[in-house]
Amino acid sequence: MTRNAWGVAGWGVACAGFGTGCALSGTDLLGAVWPGWAVAGAGVLAVPAGVAAARGRPGPALRAVLWALVGAAAVAAWGLLMDVLMLLTGAAVDSGPGAVLHVLSAVGVVLLAGAARVRPPAGTRAPAPAPSEAPAVVQLAAWAGTLAFVPYVVMKLNWAFGGSFAGIDGARMRVTDERNGASGLWLTLEDWGIDPTALMAALGVFLLWGLVRPWGQVFPRWTLVLSGRRVPRWLPLAPALIGAGTLAPYGLMGVGYLSLCTVGVTTIRTGDLPAPDDALMVGWVGMSAFAVYGVALAVAVRSYWRRTGG
Repeated sequence: MTRNAWGVAGWGVACAGFGTGCALSGTDLLGAVWPGWAVAGAGVLAVPAGVAAARGRPGPALRAVLWALVGAAAVAAWGLLMDVLMLLTGAAVDSGPGAVLHVLSAVGVVLLAGAARVRPPAGTRAPAPAPSEAPAVVQLAAWAGTLAFVPYVVMKLNWAFGGSFAGIDGARMRVTDERNGASGLWLTLEDWGIDPTALMAALGVFLLWGLVRPWGQVFPRWTLVLSGRRVPRWLPLAPALIGAGTLAPYGLMGVGYLSLCTVGVTTIRTGDLPAPDDALMVGWVGMSAFAVYGVALAVAVRSYWRRTGG
């Protein structure tokens, strides 16, 4: 806990400097300038909180402050997953300072949560639990998250193979990707009939089932030299936390927006699609997948955390 607490103090110094620099230079963070001052304020609050936690086990008031900062950092980390996916496919992130904020916030979530937790004294911790599968209700959530991606993957692969959906065909989608700055790797995969986002959805489903099945805790036979060894908890939890913290709020807010558009409260922007009905169709396919999968991933993360001794 002490190491995490001093890390919180150092993280606070970094946030204060970064946020103040962005605010004074007029750099946009999260679409505006004022978030820079909010980041700086969170950093200023984190420094004494980290120092206080390092000097002793945090009391209820201090833990409340630390957990409040965890929530703020989690909100600010929203978008990290998209930054990572863009970099993996060779594309540039939308905003350099925004990407730095996402990384800084994600690091803060880990440090702050570590400092806020009250651990038992050394020598009293129980051994790692035996590998186990998640309860039936959690596995049901995993099935829901998996099936929610099926229409999305079918839609994207249809475009990748040159087919038409919602008034737009694969050739026009490629032109749109090129205009939006898609990387050479991204376009090459599409030429092969492999949509990168569909591939990422498959990896996400693999991660989801790793959280609910025993092979997510002990490497299975098909991992060869790793077979039988314990899976480090951070290995599935780190990407799962990023995914749940990004996709669940993004999908849920998207579903809310689409609901308002569907009942006529507001009008959807068509973007590259020919008509509002087409935009609604594509939007519902995508946002439903992100919302259901994001919630399922959050449920699976909680179960995995508890089953592995969290």
